[in-house]
Amino acid sequence: GRLLRRAPAHGVARCPGLPLAEVLEYVLLEDSFEANVRDYTKLIQIYGKQNLLREAEEAFHAMKARGLPCDQVMLTALVDMYSKAGDLTRAKETFKEIVLLGLPLDKRAYGSMIMAYIRADMLDQADDLIKQTEDQQVFAGKEVYKALLRAYSYRGDSEGAQRVFDAVQFAGTVPDTKLCALLVNAYCLSNRIDEAVCVTRNMRSAGLEPCDRCVALILGAYENADRLEGALEFLAELEENGVVIGQEPSQLLAAWFGRLGVVHEVEQVLEEVGKSGKSKQSSSVLKEGVKSRMSVHSVSVQKEWRRGSRSTHSISVQKKRTTNRKSKHNSSPSPLQLK
Repeated sequence: GRLLRRAPAHGVARCPGLPLAEVLEYVLLEDSFEANVRDYTKLIQIYGKQNLLREAEEAFHAMKARGLPCDQVMLTALVDMYSKAGDLTRAKETFKEIVLLGLPLDKRAYGSMIMAYIRADMLDQADDLIKQTEDQQVFAGKEVYKALLRAYSYRGDSEGAQRVFDAVQFAGTVPDTKLCALLVNAYCLSNRIDEAVCVTRNMRSAGLEPCDRCVALILGAYENADRLEGALEFLAELEENGVVIGQEPSQLLAAWFGRLGVVHEVEQVLEEVGKSGKSKQSSSVLKEGVKSRMSVHSVSVQKEWRRGSRSTHSISVQKKRTTNRKSKHNSSPSPLQLK
């Protein structure tokens, strides 16, 4: 509103249909308009959202030509723009300029730079910068932590994922089921199924019911590791704690148990899923049914399972990939803290 009121009346009247960026640009070119840094910051933010780097840089240089000083908000807008454009070099240069000018670094500046490292797949640097924010008690936003946790999770780096998960809680954020699922996925991809199960126990202790995604990820990991007994024990533990098994893990069980020849029990599971959308099957019945079936056809089942193909049901977002990176902290799942 302030920009338009201060602009020459004839200029604005002639461009009623122009986008805001063009109106701002037109107004800032008027010699009679006394622009300030905030006016140019707004224009650069608009260009940045549209990935118009050249136009944004031209506006920045025009601002400097007018003798207006750069401030932290302006430079942070540039860091954010370069970060989203995937230009790590310029993001680093601009971030360094904030530091050299002695300007304060807030959560937005740190968050934009951390995201630049994440987008460049430089997770160690992003991790180090998060540690720096912790030391200064300036914490990045939850979406930044989630992005780094997701990157570690998809990479199968359980140590990095656990470290960021702990940092989320240190920053004062209570993890939700989506964050927990990312940690579970990291442990499953790195074949640390026992730790993944431990995460679900910590969730229950904190009052969070393990979501279907967490359960499906763990069951998929058990299937990949040929650990049927472990999967059944996990199901029994969930049942004992009143956790209801949903559609995604039930369908995975149907495919897995179907290949083992335990068709009758699976049909009962699918029938309940079809009626209510939630499977409330007794895992103890499933366990006994599987054991009974396998005791009768143990040899044929084992042979069929060994030469049979893996499930094509999608469990993880990426193929398993491990890391040799050393942990900076203890990577064991830590209890969730309710604030």
